Amino acid sequence: MRVITGTARGRRLLEPEGMDTRPTTDRVKEGIFSSIQFEIEGRRVLDLFGGTGQMGIEALSRGAAHCTFLDLRKEAVGVIRENLKRTGFAEDAAVVQGDYLAFLTRCKEKFDLIFLDPPYGTGMLEKAMEIITEIDIVSENGIIVCENGSSADWPAVKAPYRLQKDYRYGKIRTALYRRETE
Repeated sequence: MRVITGTARGRRLLEPEGMDTRPTTDRVKEGIFSSIQFEIEGRRVLDLFGGTGQMGIEALSRGAAHCTFLDLRKEAVGVIRENLKRTGFAEDAAVVQGDYLAFLTRCKEKFDLIFLDPPYGTGMLEKAMEIITEIDIVSENGIIVCENGSSADWPAVKAPYRLQKDYRYGKIRTALYRRETE
């Protein structure tokens, strides 16, 4: 696993041992970032189910201003911190260990770009989308990028949010939701 492009291009990233973390493949990551490439620079990012931190780190490498990473597992948080050091982005990031629901319900800041890649089939994606859109922590024209297995449906959202596009990469699907200007 590596950073694809930007200031940290080619840097290898650590992965936690075991099967609890499922890093996004380079092919899927390239597809996601190709679809949002002009909407990253200077943005505030939330990598909600951080895992290795690769999605937020890729955004920072491409010019995002700041990224907040969250993961429940202590080991994953340690890997994210180490990957931030390896890529030189530790100063541009906040790393939080905790539950995503607790974090979202206390969240007071707005984000321009949110990555959601929870464990598939757990209902966590749907619950995270419900809370994010309910408390409205996405800036105008902000984007939520979701990843799930190929058989799952995308969560329904209410205005000003809308499902903009979805993509399929074999057994993996991604979706871009956008918060429209009111």
